[in-house]
Amino acid sequence: MPSMIVLGIETSCDETAAAIVADDRTILSNVVLSQLDEHRPYGGVVPEIAARAHLDYLDCIIRQALDEADIELSALDGIAATGGPGLIGGVMVGVMTAKAIAAVHDLPFLAVNHLEGHALTARLTDAVEFPYLLLLVSGGHCQLLAVEDVGSYTRLGGTIDDAIGEAFDKTAKLLDLGYPGGPAVEAAAAAGDPTRFKLPRPLSGRPGCDFSFSGLKTAVRHAAAKLPAASQPNDALSPADAADLAAGFQAAVGDVLVDRCAHAFDAFAQSHAGAIPPLVVAGGVAANLHLRACLNALCEERQTRLVAPPPALCTDNAAMIAWAGLEHLRRGARDGLDFAPRPRWPLDETKVATA
Repeated sequence: MPSMIVLGIETSCDETAAAIVADDRTILSNVVLSQLDEHRPYGGVVPEIAARAHLDYLDCIIRQALDEADIELSALDGIAATGGPGLIGGVMVGVMTAKAIAAVHDLPFLAVNHLEGHALTARLTDAVEFPYLLLLVSGGHCQLLAVEDVGSYTRLGGTIDDAIGEAFDKTAKLLDLGYPGGPAVEAAAAAGDPTRFKLPRPLSGRPGCDFSFSGLKTAVRHAAAKLPAASQPNDALSPADAADLAAGFQAAVGDVLVDRCAHAFDAFAQSHAGAIPPLVVAGGVAANLHLRACLNALCEERQTRLVAPPPALCTDNAAMIAWAGLEHLRRGARDGLDFAPRPRWPLDETKVATA
């Protein structure tokens, strides 16, 4: 039987979400309201529209989560909400709602780092023990970290330009594949030839664990511009050309991730007496099955395991926020009602020397 149950609230971008999670790793409810239709005409998330939608729908989403879990607020042990990073308008809606519930019902309030929610999801889904290696690929974030404990992270590397999610979105827009970009590129790539176009693998073979995707994105644009259809105004690429470019881009990203993660394994081993940790991949891009297959092959080579949460728990959701709140709550932590939402909130602002 669970000894703690927490309500989680997630409003950092364009999903309005609430979930009830118990400390025995049971997800009692996990409700996510997507805003894709509202943002699709603009080809990306509009912060003002997102914040207004959170304000309109969050109360009923929380009520739905409670109803699906068949519990009342009085049965909760804490209220966790994303405190950042994210679009500040949306974060404020979630934080203020969580504070109000916590104050009225005299419950602990926990401000959760959205990135830590992703980082700890594998402990909810797969009971992964500390320490482990984390590839965090969420929205505008792309980092490799050594995860020592709750609240204890060492950044091994990060992107020096575009994050991987941004690269997927921009490539999808360039190829006119639709929105959201990540799933659109993956779907198009399934019908494409990844070897047709010779695309670069930025930073591959170089020391360190940093990433760079700007040059790859530019190479896709140049390749598209050389195709006959692209030379005519308002003329889209043929489906075959778009599929081949999508497949080539996705294959290049997979190769880059494998190379950078291999360096991260080496860096981790240097600081942990030769230990080979499990590799956890988390964040929205972790739902990409091709990238999972590439990383799984690397883990088999390194004789360790890849842990990737179910796709529904890779994208933004409140179950991960409730779980991260639980992890802190059972260590005795809680936040004051004077907590200020944070548009930026790195897990670790330092960067160590890497192999």
